Amino acid sequence: MSEKVLAVAAGHEITEKELNNLISNYPPEQQVYMSDPQAKQQVLEQLIAFHLFHKMAVEEKITESQEYEELVAKVKVELASHMAATSIIEGIQVSEAEEKGFYEQNPELFQAKAQVSAKHILVDSKELADQVAEEVEGGLGFEEAAKKYSTCPSKEKGGDLGYFSKGQMVPEFEKAAFEGEIGKVLGPVETQFGYHLILVEDKKEEKALPFEQVQAQIHQQLIQAKQQEVYDGKVKELETAYGVERKGW
Repeated sequence: MSEKVLAVAAGHEITEKELNNLISNYPPEQQVYMSDPQAKQQVLEQLIAFHLFHKMAVEEKITESQEYEELVAKVKVELASHMAATSIIEGIQVSEAEEKGFYEQNPELFQAKAQVSAKHILVDSKELADQVAEEVEGGLGFEEAAKKYSTCPSKEKGGDLGYFSKGQMVPEFEKAAFEGEIGKVLGPVETQFGYHLILVEDKKEEKALPFEQVQAQIHQQLIQAKQQEVYDGKVKELETAYGVERKGW
């Protein structure tokens, strides 16, 4: 059965297979987008333009120029080199036993840091911070107080900062949040930004990430390390076989 022809540009029949082959070279997330008929039509238009310009290049003898020949020769060298390098690493595999071994030998690499979830209210003076603290203690909701008084953009979310780990906040704020009691309003805590009232909502202790959660990451890391090792070894082998003379700058 003959291929479905989608267009004819400068005498060249553009088939559905040619179009699909081009789309297959796009990143996976873009390939999903290409299922839309309008997007597919855009790619077809690109193919049409490609063949029109190729016809122009032939008629204007661009394909006979020295510049063209030099570029073709360069591309041939680069392509052959790339294919040869790819051939020595493409079959490299990593077993699950190797992945587990790496996981067990490097536990420090797979730790979920301790985290705190907190809300805060930031104001410019200790006096105002004390006043807001009294209003909260008197029944004003912390989130309402944040929206009313806080100068931090987080006020729009009731002062919510979400979860954060050590090193993400200024030292004074971090110390108070990590040491503070859950559900109790802390402060005022002075930092370079002003005075904070802090409400710690939750804490997560540091813990080891399960192997299943990091297996894909380990697999990729080990594959890359093996590929680099094989590649470097092959380069040294080829240097010995073919010779290299480094003359410096």
